[in-house]
Amino acid sequence: MSELRFVHLGFGGDAVEYREAWQKQREVHAARFADEIPDTCLLLEHLPVYTAGRRTEDSERPLDGTPVVDVDRGGKITWHGPGQLVGYPILQLPRPVDVVAHVRRLEEALIRTATDFGVRTTRVEGRSGVWVLGDPVEERPALGGLSLDFDPRVNDTEFDPRLNGPEYAPSNAGQRREDRKLAQIGIRVAKGVTMHGFSMNVNPDNTWFDKIVPCGIRDAGVTSLSYELGHDLTVAEVLPVVERHLRNVLEQAEPKPREVATGTAAEARVETGVKATEAKTGAEAVEPARA
Repeated sequence: MSELRFVHLGFGGDAVEYREAWQKQREVHAARFADEIPDTCLLLEHLPVYTAGRRTEDSERPLDGTPVVDVDRGGKITWHGPGQLVGYPILQLPRPVDVVAHVRRLEEALIRTATDFGVRTTRVEGRSGVWVLGDPVEERPALGGLSLDFDPRVNDTEFDPRLNGPEYAPSNAGQRREDRKLAQIGIRVAKGVTMHGFSMNVNPDNTWFDKIVPCGIRDAGVTSLSYELGHDLTVAEVLPVVERHLRNVLEQAEPKPREVATGTAAEARVETGVKATEAKTGAEAVEPARA
């Protein structure tokens, strides 16, 4: 992959309003598609905002009617705001694009970043992003005097943490010793060029996530580097480490076109695979025909 250029859009007091950054993405995407600029990664903090990918269900949105920005990426609903490092890598990929491989590369860079700060993270099968694993279910503490046999998180597929008190809130997943997401990934690939990207929780107020069902996942929660370390860490400290790992992973990668099957049965498998890919990776691939 070509040399990666980083552009800082704004942090702290200069945090960027979401729609402003979204428009900037479109401009950079168009320039990258035209080969006017190299691969570019926009890095920033956002002002507080909820954004919903194409797969977001109404039941996952804030119950109090808090505004949500609907966006053209894959995945579901999440929150962006102060204390969260956001990255939008806008890269040219070979056609037909391998969306999963791109997501895995972003995950790898963020896993390496967390490792450098002493936080052990991993991937979770069927769930995009970077995760801190919790204890096995039988070893987790019971809440409200309930044994795990009656815990609604275990047996109720319609369990909604927003309706069951703060002890069940996504932001308290660490206290419950459950799986918790440290970094979110949601992307879009159009004309062979990527958009959107990742957000890594450094030291945000994670209670913002309690108004929604983050990423549509009801049986896990969210965390941050600061929470896992037990001391405060700033976006400014994490920024150069993320840049280094993104550069190492993305510049050294040799992305290859996704293999394309042929025939009626193969077409059915490909169509099914596209749907499964979006469900598992929070990604949407859009490949319009060339003019």
